[in-house]
Amino acid sequence: MSKKNVAVVMGGFSDEYKVSLKSGQLIYDSLDRDLYNVYKIVILKEGWYFLDEKEEKIELNKADFSVNLKNGEILKFDACFNTIHGTPGENGILQAYWDAVGQKYTGCNFYQSALTFNKKDALAVLSKYGIPSAKSVYLKKGDAINEEKIIEELKLPLFVKPNQSGSSLGISKVKEASELTAAIEFAYKEDDEILIESFLDGMEVSVGVLDYKGETIVLGITEIVPEKEFFDYEAKYEGASQEITPARLDDETREKVEKIAKHAYNSLGMSGFSRSEYIIMNGIPYMLEMNTNPGFSPASILPQQAKIYGISIKDLCGNEVEKALNK
Repeated sequence: MSKKNVAVVMGGFSDEYKVSLKSGQLIYDSLDRDLYNVYKIVILKEGWYFLDEKEEKIELNKADFSVNLKNGEILKFDACFNTIHGTPGENGILQAYWDAVGQKYTGCNFYQSALTFNKKDALAVLSKYGIPSAKSVYLKKGDAINEEKIIEELKLPLFVKPNQSGSSLGISKVKEASELTAAIEFAYKEDDEILIESFLDGMEVSVGVLDYKGETIVLGITEIVPEKEFFDYEAKYEGASQEITPARLDDETREKVEKIAKHAYNSLGMSGFSRSEYIIMNGIPYMLEMNTNPGFSPASILPQQAKIYGISIKDLCGNEVEKALNK
């Protein structure tokens, strides 16, 4: 049986590209070389590149996602392992392009990617399936803002966040009315649409869910204990939080979280890795968001959960590639 060519695609157009490069490296190192020829593709604003063994760049042919190698051969890929966080790999743009050129890839398709990247729309759809979330106000750049009304409706403290952004970029916790204007401006730097949400006072958990060997499984529930006010970029990637896996939950609450996380995943017709964030308040898990391309660097939550669940990174990644090849 000939080996399949697998491209690990990393980078992206957002501030998350540095995290994506680390995720891509871990997956590149972990894929089984007995089964696959593994290559690196880096997609950045300044260009799309294939990296050879010497890390030299060769420009990618966007017409069919192929590479003209220096020896004259044309390299095509049987599957792409998508590790781009944020745009264009987590919001559906890259998936739609791959569909157009007939390229197989890991993870969910363009519709699920676009839907889950839009927090407002994802939570609105999931509410139809009985999955609760915080009360919120949605604003687009240029909308009139009645701060007094927002505070009256949602109460303080509250959260202001970009509607479409990852890695907790652009989020603020507002405790005083005087802080709201600055928080809104900060969120608008990341996105033209923002969500202002009521504060949920409870335990934050991060839940890894994926379809593994034909079954939707909860890989793990991680309790997030930020050293700061909330789980921001610094807490996520620079160690300013405690991440406790498995989360310190009683059996009844754990089962409730597992059930609702699987229900959310299946309701959206998801595929591949996902990491959902919930706040558990009075025993009820309220969904904050679902990430369809979560961080996969050695410090990231999903690899930590896989280790405790007993699935090796090699098997976890191999399962994703096999699903992509059999699409």
